[in-house]
Amino acid sequence: MSREKKQQALPTASHYSSLFPTYQPFEAYFWMSDGLSHVVLNAPTVGAFDQALAFYCSVGFQIVTDAKDSEESIMGRLTWLSMFSDGDKRDLTIRLKLNPASSPKEVVSNDVDYTLEDIVLVIATSNLQKIEQVLNDSSKHCQKHEIQSDDKKDVSREIYTVDPLGNVIAFTNKASPFSSSLLDSYHVRHEGIPPTIELASRHVGQKKKIGVLTSGGDAPGMNACVRAVVRYGITKGCDIFAIYEGYQGLVDGGSFIKKMEWKDVRGWLAVGGTSIGTARCMPFKTREGRLQAANNLISNGIDALIVCGGDGSLTGADVFRSEWPGLLKELKESGKVSQEECDKYQHLTIVGLVGSIDNDMSSTDITIGAVTSLHRICESVDSISSTALSHSRAFVVEVMGRHCGWLALMAGIATGADFVFIPERPPSEDDWEQVMCDVAQRHRHLGKRKTVIIVAEGAIDKNLNAIKAEYIKDILTDKLGLDTRVTTLGHTQRGGSPAAYDRILATIQSVEAVEAVLRATPDSPSPLIGTSNNQITCRPLMKAVELTHAVAEAISQKNFARAMELRDPQFADEYDSYIASTIIDDQTMRLPEHQQMRIAILHVGAPAGGMNAATRTIVRYALNRGHTPLGVFNGFPGLLRGTIEELTWLSVDGWTSRGGSELGTNRSQPDVDMGMVAYQMQKHCIQGLILIGGFEAYSALLALEKARDKYPSLRIPLCQIPATVSNNVPGTDFSLGTDTSLNAIIDACDAIVQSARSSRRRVFVVEVQGGKTGYLAVEAGLASGANTIYIPEEGISLARLQADVQHLIDLYNDDDAEKSEGRIILRTESVSKTYTTDVICNILQDEGHHIFDSRTAVLGHIQQGGTPSPMDRIRATRLAVKSVEFVELHASAAFTEAHDSGKCQPIELTHSKESASVIGIMGTDVKFTPIDDLLGETDMKNRKSKKAWWYEHRPLVDLLSGRGLFASREQDERENRKE
Repeated sequence: MSREKKQQALPTASHYSSLFPTYQPFEAYFWMSDGLSHVVLNAPTVGAFDQALAFYCSVGFQIVTDAKDSEESIMGRLTWLSMFSDGDKRDLTIRLKLNPASSPKEVVSNDVDYTLEDIVLVIATSNLQKIEQVLNDSSKHCQKHEIQSDDKKDVSREIYTVDPLGNVIAFTNKASPFSSSLLDSYHVRHEGIPPTIELASRHVGQKKKIGVLTSGGDAPGMNACVRAVVRYGITKGCDIFAIYEGYQGLVDGGSFIKKMEWKDVRGWLAVGGTSIGTARCMPFKTREGRLQAANNLISNGIDALIVCGGDGSLTGADVFRSEWPGLLKELKESGKVSQEECDKYQHLTIVGLVGSIDNDMSSTDITIGAVTSLHRICESVDSISSTALSHSRAFVVEVMGRHCGWLALMAGIATGADFVFIPERPPSEDDWEQVMCDVAQRHRHLGKRKTVIIVAEGAIDKNLNAIKAEYIKDILTDKLGLDTRVTTLGHTQRGGSPAAYDRILATIQSVEAVEAVLRATPDSPSPLIGTSNNQITCRPLMKAVELTHAVAEAISQKNFARAMELRDPQFADEYDSYIASTIIDDQTMRLPEHQQMRIAILHVGAPAGGMNAATRTIVRYALNRGHTPLGVFNGFPGLLRGTIEELTWLSVDGWTSRGGSELGTNRSQPDVDMGMVAYQMQKHCIQGLILIGGFEAYSALLALEKARDKYPSLRIPLCQIPATVSNNVPGTDFSLGTDTSLNAIIDACDAIVQSARSSRRRVFVVEVQGGKTGYLAVEAGLASGANTIYIPEEGISLARLQADVQHLIDLYNDDDAEKSEGRIILRTESVSKTYTTDVICNILQDEGHHIFDSRTAVLGHIQQGGTPSPMDRIRATRLAVKSVEFVELHASAAFTEAHDSGKCQPIELTHSKESASVIGIMGTDVKFTPIDDLLGETDMKNRKSKKAWWYEHRPLVDLLSGRGLFASREQDERENRKE
């Protein structure tokens, strides 16, 4: 819709005169983060909606559309408002929506400093006085601040107020809406996490020039890092330089330092390794080499470096920074740089990103490249398992990990290996060889035809003697007579396209790295961007390096307990889960007979990767504890029919790598015949029930909990392990199956992008699953480099589609005519009944005016994946062990053995709300949350949680696709031609 047409539909100025008597239209200018199409504001009541509408119209917004009784609107209220800037630049758009499900915000007190609150909108305007008058006349409380620049000539003012919905709004007369006070307060409050919605990104004055390099061993995801640094840096008004061949390129300079443009990093997300290269550089370890590197940076105007590498590479970068003043002085004295350059480049900013497949850096839960490397290992071990099973062989697999056993341990969990050797926790026995043989022999006696042992390259015994794969092979051959082979995976572990997890991790960490550069001061220590509890962190780099070296030091001192402590808590927890569910010992884990129970496992809902892995671990851990695990086949219909069998250690062998559901699953609920459910529970003396599934399992758990008053046999520990590709179960950050699904989606999208690229000017609209939640679309969009996404949380409108068509036209007009790119758009299946995948495709086709064409791709059930991803297998193992512990906790002393016709009868039952819980992963912790406590954060109508930690990634999808960037470039070029 053109600006003129929009303005024809606007209400008259008198429309809001009763609420805001001094209202009058006025012009404003603003900046919206490139890629952010609009801001969504939810009003919980009709009154709040009307007040918010009046408020935004009073400060300069104008109604574009006012939808009533439409499909998108809730209770018939949905309004789009825009503020039109002069000069025909971009519009600032608000989507005001009546949403009774939204939680009213706490009213911000007038006594509170608004600058310390979350700022939703920052609007720069030359009419600050008029806005102040409007707010004062309407009795809206506002706070005023004066910001004075360093040269004391430029004084800007900022006004803060709160809209009727409780959102803090800032107005400023400064060209850059985010003053230093705003940035500082934001990052103090959010610990360096990039804002979900950030306006105002153009810098006034000299552009910041940032260099990015990759160093050390290559890691999948490094290209995603470079891509995100380049594109996000450009949207922030920076010049980004890629330094090829790592520190060697920094020393050599010249053509090794190249300014990067937006199009230079197209397609890099799916490429493994590092396209800008990495190399060992001995010259940089000398002062002469670092002196030359400093000269090369200054000659290119670069005074900030983002380095992606391991601890050695990051240490070298921090040494470079500490020597910078001395290097600068030496260069000036030798006449290589001028006094002006010395004054201009007094300080060097260093920001570190950890690219390491070993996951060996402290202060971060995971490093870029580690998950993809684990994928390669598991693919290899799964393949080896087939031939090992065929020939009844033993295989010893050596994986990387000189000082860190993360890869070996996680691969052991994910593949169901019989034994693992890691540096941090060597065998405690002197005769570890016999212990290993005893475990392998017990597994063979149980009927297992294969033996797989995984050893890290840095594995040692308790006396610090190396444990080598060849030695293990000889032991198995000589003592057990097993036909044993050794496989050293080597550099295959570094190869291949990055997994979805690494693409997302690298992208969001690199965005924060650019932010860290922009807010850095000469006095602040070099930061390391990491991840902790599923949140991006920004911590001192050298502190992390010191802790990393402390692990190796603790190992050398035989202080293995300290070495495990220095790893993240999740590492130790997963090690314990592996031992408890894999190493069958001689009764040491077994509970007293009167505490042994009959625990049933039931799958509910759609299949999801990790269901079988969780079932296998429950069965084996339960058997180790002396319990009787029962498999309920085909969900609740199977329970109603009494299709229940005891599961044995061997019956679940190999289930770790199997997709789908071996027990069988469906969406049926227990309330179809709750009486029969209770009867079968009593008949089979089920004393604990573990449900594995998605929102259907959540609903079933709720129904079972409510039926306890009527049916005593349901007064047992009840818990759910969330397993659904939609990731919509309350009480967990991640459901089993989500990681598998994301990898299936990006594999498909990579192939689709390849087809679209081959066809040049083609756009694919790809439909993904997700129910009423946009998790898959957002995360897959970020991982695949989608042009944009459509999710239920935002809906689709004609105005949005028009903006997206224009964005595509801008992109294709900017492309080289002979090298035009293919592009994709992701659409969640339930986002709109009107704007279906086919309809959107047709709109794009028609409105593209032959500049591009479009096709559809409905991924369907391939999104459930085939073989579960390593991450889903690991999460399944951890949650499964905790679920058995949960049942034991809430059944402790609640049951005893009584014999009545050979049946075990419960004589004391539990009815506490804590005994019916969801077992989920919150950050890095496993938590039990009573289902009654989760109801407040559950949107039962839309079958999802009201909490969505992943939504903060949403703006990055559009931003990194160049939303508004190329259109603004064309506008700038037009203005330059006029001048």
